[in-house]
Amino acid sequence: MGRKGGGGEEGLKLVLAFTLLFALPVLCRGSIVGVCYGRNADDLPTPDKAVDLIQQHNIKYARIYDANIQVLKAFANTGIELMIGISNSDLLPFSQFQSNADTWLKNNILPYYPATKITYITVGAEVTEAPNNESALVVPAMHNILTSLKKLGLHKKIKVSTTHSLGVLSRSFPPSAGAFSSKHALFLKPLLEFLAENQSPFMIDIYPYYAYRDSPSNVSLDYALFQSSSEVIDPNTGLLYTNMFDAQIDALYFALMALNFRTIKVMVTETGWPSKGSPKETAATPDNAQIYNANLIRHVINDTGTPAKPGEDVDVYIFSLFNENRKPGLESERNWGLFYPDQTSVYNLDFSGRGAVVGMPTPNSNGTAGGFNGTTKTWCIASSNATQLDLQNAVDWACSTGNVDCSPIQPSQPCFQPDNLASHASYAFNAYYQQNGATDIACTFGGTGVRVDKDPSAMITACI
Repeated sequence: MGRKGGGGEEGLKLVLAFTLLFALPVLCRGSIVGVCYGRNADDLPTPDKAVDLIQQHNIKYARIYDANIQVLKAFANTGIELMIGISNSDLLPFSQFQSNADTWLKNNILPYYPATKITYITVGAEVTEAPNNESALVVPAMHNILTSLKKLGLHKKIKVSTTHSLGVLSRSFPPSAGAFSSKHALFLKPLLEFLAENQSPFMIDIYPYYAYRDSPSNVSLDYALFQSSSEVIDPNTGLLYTNMFDAQIDALYFALMALNFRTIKVMVTETGWPSKGSPKETAATPDNAQIYNANLIRHVINDTGTPAKPGEDVDVYIFSLFNENRKPGLESERNWGLFYPDQTSVYNLDFSGRGAVVGMPTPNSNGTAGGFNGTTKTWCIASSNATQLDLQNAVDWACSTGNVDCSPIQPSQPCFQPDNLASHASYAFNAYYQQNGATDIACTFGGTGVRVDKDPSAMITACI
């Protein structure tokens, strides 16, 4: 990711377009976190045992890369929502003849549905990255699969899409300059029309690990791991980004907007971090993998959305369930798993997102958030240099998108007095700050928050 951006008249146009697109109200159903269950490995547990493992960790969503009969049977009557795949090698027959799609659905879906809760079919995977140019086959194959689903009355219950790498973009920074690569135009136009018409998501595989590994001078490790204490500013929109994940998703939304596709939702079908790598892959460690995935889960399930799409749910699938030793390439390619084939954990991961923020301050014994050693108590209060307008905007955000319970600072409630904006803002800021690990970034509020290490309750409000 570069750090350069334009301005001037073009920047103003972007800001106006941004306002029109993203000011619309968002109806949320809540973000989901699933896991990718790949099987390119030796000595893996049977599908039944793998599904048991998924259930033990209360994972409700899974992605597989084919329609293996034993796997489909293993997911039956579990309630787990399953995304299944059609491989790139099968695109040709599916794109050529409707009868091939009909037969496949009859043999591979109907015998197991609805006991196995199939919700998505991915037709091909990252075709723009494939050595053989199969992209022209994708949309015809998707149409034939959709037609087969319509014949069975399942087209509203099972959505059809295809997955992409971030290489489908020619530019991703700043996010507002996100643009699809012109070399994929013939493939993308009918694809996006299909997705918009059928309310299917744009599926993307996002890996901040690669961005950091390949360009550590431009991307900080903290920014990639959701741990940044500083913000990257989009010069065209003024939006503040504290992690690469959000920036890459927003780049896709702006790329879609540039082509006038405003209703397509972005879904992350793969993301994660490797726990082991080749000698030069120094960031591929169990600690970093745990930090990335734990903070990703917390970030997603809080439904904060992204800077350009605040409050919008972001569905995410973590790659992957197991380490896969058959994969070629660098050592990291074989070490993305949450578990070893013997089902022991590579590192601990709480899929509920309610555990302690990994790599961030942990609560003190009295329940308050402290510093990294858990001993130094800090607070977040309103900056005396902030304008009333900026403070009010920050309070409004904290009490809505920030999920702070602001009822105590309403009239006649116990924390309403003293009745001034600085006091109310300090209450909201500190509540958000303590709820989110008492980190530097949790006290930013666009520059209107400031951290203090002296108890401010006597000076500002006893409610802090």
